[in-house]
Amino acid sequence: MSPHLISPSLLSCDFLKIGEEVKMLNESKADWLHLDVMDGSFVPNISFGLPIISAVKKISRMPLDVHLMIVNPEKYISDFRNAGADHITVHYEACTHLHRTLHQIKETGTLAGVALNPHTPVEVLFDVLEDVDLVIMMSVNPGFGGQKFIYRSLDKIKRLRKEIIERNLNTLIEVDGGVGLQNAEAILSAGAQVLVAGNAVFNTPDPSKTIHQFKMIEIGNFV
Repeated sequence: MSPHLISPSLLSCDFLKIGEEVKMLNESKADWLHLDVMDGSFVPNISFGLPIISAVKKISRMPLDVHLMIVNPEKYISDFRNAGADHITVHYEACTHLHRTLHQIKETGTLAGVALNPHTPVEVLFDVLEDVDLVIMMSVNPGFGGQKFIYRSLDKIKRLRKEIIERNLNTLIEVDGGVGLQNAEAILSAGAQVLVAGNAVFNTPDPSKTIHQFKMIEIGNFV
C-alpha cells in the first residue's frame, strides 16, 4: 500500500462548525490540514487569513499546510509562521524573487513549498528544486473549490517526479484541485504523494470514512 498523505482542505468545511470539523479530522486518518489563503487579487476569491489559522492551530493535531494564493507573499511569511503554519507554500506566479522567498520560509523553520498554476510548466522550478520541500501542482485554476480535475496535470506530475528522482531529492508532490476517489489512483500512480481533498471529503455523508477510503488506495509503481 502506498504511504501517501491526505490533506483535507478546510475551504470546503462548514464554517459555522469549523472547530467541530477540525476535531473530526483529528480523529480521522488525515495527515495534514490544508488551508487556502486567498486575497481576491491573485485569485478571484477571498477566503480566510491569520485569525482563522491561529484558531485552528489551537486544536489541530495535524500539521497546518498553508497555501498562500496571494500577491506579495514574502511580506507575510513570518506572520503565517507565527499564526501556526507548519508548511508555507507560495505561488511561482506571485513571486518575483522565488529563491529568496523560499529561503525566507526555511528560515522560519517551516517546510517551503511552491505551487504551480495549470498553465505553468514544471520546468520553471528546475533551477530551485533543491530548495523546495514540496510542490503543489494545481490541477484546477485556483480560486474556487468544486472544479473539475484537469487531466493534463498527470503528465506534469510525471515529469516533475522523474526530475526529483534523478536528482535524488525528497521533494514531495502535492496535488490540489478536483481530487476525488475516482481519480486518486491515477494521480498517485503519476508520482504524487500528497492529495488535497476538499469537496470530495466534506461533501460526503461521512468525511472520516471518505478519508479512510483515500488512504486505502493501492497503487503500483508510477510510470
